[in-house]
Amino acid sequence: MNATSSLHEFQRWKRWEPVFWLLALASPWWLSGHALLINEVAIVALFALSLDLIMGYAGIVSLGHAAFFGMGAYAAALFAKHIHPDPVLGLLFGIAVSTVLGAVASLSIMRGTSLTLLMVTMGVALILMELANKLNWLTGGADGLQGVIMGPVLGRFEFDLYGQVAAWYSLVVLFVFFLLSRRFVHSPLGGTLMALRDNRLRAQSIGIPVAARLALIYTIAAGVAGAAGALLAQTTSFASVEVFAFDRSADLVLLVVIGGAGWLYGGVIGAVIFKVLQDWISSITPQYWTFWIGLFLVVLMLVGRERVIRPWTWISRGKKK
Repeated sequence: MNATSSLHEFQRWKRWEPVFWLLALASPWWLSGHALLINEVAIVALFALSLDLIMGYAGIVSLGHAAFFGMGAYAAALFAKHIHPDPVLGLLFGIAVSTVLGAVASLSIMRGTSLTLLMVTMGVALILMELANKLNWLTGGADGLQGVIMGPVLGRFEFDLYGQVAAWYSLVVLFVFFLLSRRFVHSPLGGTLMALRDNRLRAQSIGIPVAARLALIYTIAAGVAGAAGALLAQTTSFASVEVFAFDRSADLVLLVVIGGAGWLYGGVIGAVIFKVLQDWISSITPQYWTFWIGLFLVVLMLVGRERVIRPWTWISRGKKK
């Protein structure tokens, strides 16, 4: 099988994929009582998708990805408050601002190694968090940006208290970005990213412009993270400095690890598992939910993701021994 045939094979949809997306897009209807949770899962899944683009496909580890998420949130909230309440226009504005920030930040990631990248990305998020805290006149400071009023989606669908419109809005945006990302990573350009991830020196020796490719994927991922942040601000009508918090970036890495890096569904599935577990456990034992999440992660790492997803393999492997 040559490279072109291999790319066509990857581009082909698996049978379960349309079913997965149909169930996801219909979930605000058949799980109407959990629309708020579905909206949250869709936003986190989009955020995790953006990290998977740089971590799973280009080998860039980041602990400051919340910088772009927060920038998208504040940009969309300020746009709605001072310029226009239309959600789609605000979403595009949030994406544009985050993409520009990603392009600027990409200049630094091209010069560092893995440890340097961790420090640089985390530093950018902390700087932005402090700026949002100090610029009271613009961001509301520690109290957050309040008084954000969103207009109806496409001029017709008003955001409701039950969260159904918000859930559908976030799911559609997630689906659109998933399709675009899928198209990108399965293109010849996306294939060069995996060559960079596996061995940068070898990729450079065969003529792949390493720095330009890293800057490109980092900028694209920043725009996707900005879209997730914009969705959060629009569906909650609020933006606070917490959107830049370190634990948000750390949780994101966990999601990608849970779902699996390097295949776009990893972030989506990781977001579903993590947020549903968090919601379910915290409803049973609000004080100790972090203990059970931690225990789950330890078991996941010890047993392996594949065996947790398919517990029947525990028995079959035991018989072979």
